[in-house]
Amino acid sequence: MEASAIVFYLGPLAITSVVVTTWGIVLVLGVFCWLVTQRLSIDPGPLQTMLEGVVTAMEESIEALLPGRSRQLLPFIATLWIYIVIANLVGLIPQLHSPTANLSVTAGLALLVFLSVHWFGIRSAGIRGYFKHYLRPTPLLLPFHLISEVTRTIALAVRLFGNIMSLELVALLVLLVAGLLVPVPLLMLHVVEALVQAYIFGMLALIYIAGAMQSRQNYKGNNP
Repeated sequence: MEASAIVFYLGPLAITSVVVTTWGIVLVLGVFCWLVTQRLSIDPGPLQTMLEGVVTAMEESIEALLPGRSRQLLPFIATLWIYIVIANLVGLIPQLHSPTANLSVTAGLALLVFLSVHWFGIRSAGIRGYFKHYLRPTPLLLPFHLISEVTRTIALAVRLFGNIMSLELVALLVLLVAGLLVPVPLLMLHVVEALVQAYIFGMLALIYIAGAMQSRQNYKGNNP
């Protein structure tokens, strides 16, 4: 099945395999979270320790860039990390493709980051204070600031798409040439790359949001 093959129609809307896979990821995550919540309420154990370690690691990554803002940003950044990791690893399942190997998916994720940057920036600095930073140090730089906003969003989408698509393509070519002689190293490469690309995407999103939220400090510094 192709990565963008149409599975069925929902009225006038064509539902592709990418959408179905994404729905499956969300469903699996929802069921997993519900089951874990039920189990931990009855019998806390090693699973709780592992999950707390994962959440703590994500909080510390956010805290390192934006001290005191980890609770505010954790839901969005953690959701990005978890979804992208699972979406990248879906390609390991036979007959399935990673949703992130589709440009429309990575473009949607990049658009979410773009909107979130402005949302958190406005919440932190106010509308006037946030948009004021586009005019500093001189209003002549406004076009360049706007271009940089667009280009970094495009780069965010294309980087993830290109890496995951090329990884799946290389894995397919190697398996076609070598058969099943080298499956384990190939699978390990896929797992490592999936984790690395998810981490990079989430950290770039966090850096962009941090820059937007720090515009409040810059605005105050220039306006005592």
